[in-house]
Amino acid sequence: MTGPHGLGDLMRDPDETIRRMDDWAAGFAAKAERYQAAQEETERLRLTATSSDGAVSVTVGADGTVTDLTFSNKVKSFPLEELSRQILTTMRRAQSGIADRVAGVMAERLGDEDPETRGALLDSLRGRFPDPDEPDEQPPVPPAPVPPVPSGGAAAPPAPGTPPTPPRRPATADDEDNNPW
Repeated sequence: MTGPHGLGDLMRDPDETIRRMDDWAAGFAAKAERYQAAQEETERLRLTATSSDGAVSVTVGADGTVTDLTFSNKVKSFPLEELSRQILTTMRRAQSGIADRVAGVMAERLGDEDPETRGALLDSLRGRFPDPDEPDEQPPVPPAPVPPVPSGGAAAPPAPGTPPTPPRRPATADDEDNNPW
């Protein structure tokens, strides 16, 4: 440690020690500025996708949140289930581009700096916003069937798993003034 550029050299030349510390601090400040600029540019990112028929357009930010949702007149004739499906599909298509756009910003602003952190961040984004064309691991669960309403005014039995409704207490004279106490 007392060889060239070791601790012994620093202790013998305080001016060199101060210069090295100033260089280190300036490098650290420059790195912080680059990261700040990358963060600000990333926060301004907006990605837009439009459904194949042009009926739905969704814009998302770099965090995946929807910042704009627009419809063409075509949606007036859509069943609600189809409209919902188109919105979600289009939103996922917009979100799937987030990792690539953030990677571009990081490459431009940071170069090859800190590849481990960059890799972890981009892997996280790819996991949160995968390519929508890739099949889901599990198929969607169909909704539970709704039991038919019995005719003749009889009450329908509760759906399975529904907690029973507690019985009502009989009204008393105190209830007439609507005082909850």
